[in-house]
Amino acid sequence: MIRLLRSKIVLALSLMAFVLMIGVLGYKFLSDFTWIEAIYMTIITVTTVGFSEVRPLDADAKIFTVFLIVTSVFIFGFAISVVSEYILARNSLEQLKKKKVQKQIDGLSNHVVVCGYGRNGMQAAEKLMAYKKPFVVIEKDKEIIERHGDEVLFVEGDANEDEILMQAGIHRAQYLITAVPDDAANLFIVLSARQLNKSLFIISRASLVTSVKKLQFAGANKVIMPDKIGGDHMASLVVMPDLITFMDQLSLEGEHTTNLEEVEIEDFTSQVDCNSLRDLDLRRKTGCTIIGYIDPNGKYIINPEADLVLQPKSKVIVLGRPEQIRKLNQMFQIG
Repeated sequence: MIRLLRSKIVLALSLMAFVLMIGVLGYKFLSDFTWIEAIYMTIITVTTVGFSEVRPLDADAKIFTVFLIVTSVFIFGFAISVVSEYILARNSLEQLKKKKVQKQIDGLSNHVVVCGYGRNGMQAAEKLMAYKKPFVVIEKDKEIIERHGDEVLFVEGDANEDEILMQAGIHRAQYLITAVPDDAANLFIVLSARQLNKSLFIISRASLVTSVKKLQFAGANKVIMPDKIGGDHMASLVVMPDLITFMDQLSLEGEHTTNLEEVEIEDFTSQVDCNSLRDLDLRRKTGCTIIGYIDPNGKYIINPEADLVLQPKSKVIVLGRPEQIRKLNQMFQIG
């Protein structure tokens, strides 16, 4: 519909230009006006402003003027109606699109709310998309929303406002990632989100070291400093380049290049009778290796023993090539 209206606008503009051209040429050659006089007469005629003629008109010029007035009134009226229809239709389509997006958001639960779609927010969204984790982005820059609106669910507005957080389904969300560049803004977002959802797991960005404790005190579960991580990574490439390069190969850059997987023990015990890591026998079944274990209290064990007893609500960290990870997921119906 918008495309059709755009073609009508092009037609209306073309007709307006044609009328102006006919008016200028008519006055130039019918009444022997100069080009400036012909342009002047054409403008005051089609706009019906009522200024006096440059000079008295003969019969032919008067007939031409009547024809020009009638034609221009219809064409300019058509142009105004098309432009008005285009504006109204565009607004209506935007409203319909917003309602459709809001309906999709209202249907989400245990999702992720991402505040800010800058560099860090975009990277977070890409990773969530790779893992098919449902998420909503709160962004106040309308240009960004229009550019990425077809691939991401957006809520337009300031994440500091409770109403906007509610529109993003904060009370049903499982995680909040606030990636706004301003630490003060992140602090207010964390405070608001924590008040609206006590069980929410909040991950906040921080630019200053002094902001870390404040964000944690406000309710953030994890505080990440992207600049610090980037600096550490670059320095590590100097002191232990091969190790860091190897670790980079494990980066989770998409659903087909995943080398690490976090799996809950219940995903295994619901299908296999196992009491220890040895009973799982993942190495033989899938080729994957268990490199870490997280007990129910959140304690991390690196390279756990094969005889480690599995506890309910614990997790294992699995390492493998992409095809091995896919085999693991398919075998145990994970994700």
